[in-house]
Amino acid sequence: MFKDSVITARQKTRELIILLVCFAIAFFTNVGATIAYSGHWTEIFTQIGFVVVITGILYVLQWVVRIIAYLIKKIFS
Repeated sequence: MFKDSVITARQKTRELIILLVCFAIAFFTNVGATIAYSGHWTEIFTQIGFVVVITGILYVLQWVVRIIAYLIKKIFS
């Protein structure tokens, strides 16, 4: 009924790098907001939960973009 699928080490590494880039974007956005609004430096660490949530949102958004790009590529080829 279902096919067995194999996720290669290269695919895992690529996804991990993408996730880390999403985390870095969210983290440095938090740092920038803390600086822009003259917040306390402790906010960088106390707001880590929001950073993780934003990381997840960015990761899902990049998947949506990748799926749309795949569908467009599939339509025109």
